[in-house]
Amino acid sequence: MVALGFLGIIVIASVASLFMAWTIGAGSSGSTPFAPAAGANVISVMRAGFLVGILGFAGAVFQGANVAGTVGTGLIRGVTLSPGAAAVGLFVAALLVSIGIFTGYPIPTGFTATGAVIGVGLAMGGLPAWGMYQQIGAMWVLVPFVGSAIAYATARLLRHERIPERVSVPVLGGVVGAIIGNMSFVFLGGRSFATAGARWPALSGLGPGVASAVITIGMAVVGALLLAWDMTDEDRGLRHFLLFLGGLVAFSAGASQVGLAVGPMIPLLEMLPITLVMLLIGGGLGLLAGSWMGAPRMIKALAQDYSSLGPRRSIAALVPSFALAQTAVLYGIPVSFNEIILSAIIGSGFAAGGTSSVSGSKMRNTVLAWVLSLTIAIAGSYGVYTAIRALL
Repeated sequence: MVALGFLGIIVIASVASLFMAWTIGAGSSGSTPFAPAAGANVISVMRAGFLVGILGFAGAVFQGANVAGTVGTGLIRGVTLSPGAAAVGLFVAALLVSIGIFTGYPIPTGFTATGAVIGVGLAMGGLPAWGMYQQIGAMWVLVPFVGSAIAYATARLLRHERIPERVSVPVLGGVVGAIIGNMSFVFLGGRSFATAGARWPALSGLGPGVASAVITIGMAVVGALLLAWDMTDEDRGLRHFLLFLGGLVAFSAGASQVGLAVGPMIPLLEMLPITLVMLLIGGGLGLLAGSWMGAPRMIKALAQDYSSLGPRRSIAALVPSFALAQTAVLYGIPVSFNEIILSAIIGSGFAAGGTSSVSGSKMRNTVLAWVLSLTIAIAGSYGVYTAIRALL
């Protein structure tokens, strides 16, 4: 009887994890990556939802381990999340995100999932992981300022009268190529192309640091040259670059957001006959299903309600979004893709037309939703778990 009860709790926790993955796919990771491209009429809303699901699944499998580890074991000290605690935290977070999906306001999954895990961890008698909270808090605070500033500067570069787009766009392509060279992947043993390539016999004599720099510069040059060739037709080059950036952000979204759904399950791996990769695949499938079934509504909200985007402003929004997302993945910090992309949209909007190009009331309501979601997630998960434990 005890064994059956324990198995039932494991099943409930697994269902909660899949539910969370679905809501993330239908919300932040499924809507934000291609929202600028959809707003610029470069891709249809339905096609964007289809592509973001596939790319998000790939990101979850190939890059999802870092953030999952932080969410599962790095937010609370002194206790290990139980199956019941994982289930409560995931259901509370998923419920909050679902409310955002159906009301049209993007609730940040990074805030809700982090707050829910902290809440149930404290209810179990755990201690706050203050050092990790400082890192996460610094990232959350810096994202709006850094993202909007880079987006503003990028938009101004693309609109500069003395710098033709056949020059500025390949420069941005070089920056993106350099970032790709330093993305870590599971199939490279957690290393990037730059660090893994530094071990090649032809480059090993240069030393790891120099060899990695050479590979990074090489990928930057390749990215710049490819875009320079594509920009012989400027409209075509802008469209292709925008879609490529959307794909990179979708991949990064899967890598970051899957950890919010499967992270609380990591302490349970010792009790289950599955591996971390299998857990990431399951979470990735949940993201994919959510993207296909629920993302179009949120894509429309972000693309049309927040700002009227063109290809140049969309590119300006996606470049910092990709850079910030990969920074968070590298350090295993759970983030909100809504916060990243909306900050970038605001920055590019100011470069284009000041405050008139951005909905101020929508932004204020969104920020309020962010603050409330973190508070409610902590208090709600703490209260629900405490009540269930008292009853049982």
